[in-house]
Amino acid sequence: MKPFTVIAHRGACGYLPEHTLEGAALAHGMGADYIELDVVLTRDGQLAILHDLFLDAVTNVAQQFPGRNRADGRHYAIDFTLSELKTLRVNERIREPAFPQRFPVGGNIFRIPSFEEMITLLQGINHSTGREVGLYVEPKSPEWHQLEGKDIVHELLESMAAAGYSKEQDKAYLQSFDMKALQRAKNELQSELQLVQLIGDNSWGESSTDFDHLRTKAGLDEVSEFAVGIGPWLPQIVDIEDNKPTDISDLIDNAHAAGLFVHAYTLRADQLLDKYPNLETALEILVDKAGLDGVFTDHPD
Repeated sequence: MKPFTVIAHRGACGYLPEHTLEGAALAHGMGADYIELDVVLTRDGQLAILHDLFLDAVTNVAQQFPGRNRADGRHYAIDFTLSELKTLRVNERIREPAFPQRFPVGGNIFRIPSFEEMITLLQGINHSTGREVGLYVEPKSPEWHQLEGKDIVHELLESMAAAGYSKEQDKAYLQSFDMKALQRAKNELQSELQLVQLIGDNSWGESSTDFDHLRTKAGLDEVSEFAVGIGPWLPQIVDIEDNKPTDISDLIDNAHAAGLFVHAYTLRADQLLDKYPNLETALEILVDKAGLDGVFTDHPD
């Protein structure tokens, strides 16, 4: 069998709340090759592990800090110090549609980890188990952070280097939807880390990057000038979330032709319908038929 990379999406978030130390430890124990981490900057310039720029969907911030929301009603991590974030309790993500079989929303036993704490945990488990699980890190919304007066890419690269992740051979990837941020990391900030260009949909407003262009052969050739791989959305490869006939795109073949690997997001055991009764069936299509090199998954086991 060809090598296949299993990336624990925000930890083992199919079982424990996302981006918690406990979820990362479980993902490590389940055999993940990499733990995916999203990072944001706090008011005092610290890196915190959080997927959203704001705190409302995964914490009790509205109860803990009433009146600290912005005009849009949301409480942004960048408006709080790390010590303030540490007083919050993390819960299972509140979303529609919900995943009712996942960890209950109540409980109030989880906290937001700092980047330093997550690194300490993962490197410690690597040491005690003898199994090296890598980092797959995304600085959230570099353009937005820049408008807020903070350089999240620079701060993250500095912190990763201090933790021993700075070279191409280190088991770490830096990923982003922001093409300019990755190009800057390589060319201006002289990062030697392996870079992965995430590919979303232009309608998401994720960044000023033109994702439609990146999915063309010309766009993939441009990506290959600074990155080693791409991270597309699964529906851009194959239809795995409804019961339409399977239609595999040429994105993976074109990426391989450009010298790029493909790690797609996000495969969830509890978001598959009748045509795909389990993850094994979905993986047969993704790996054997489509040629996928790795996957971000909520269920790393």
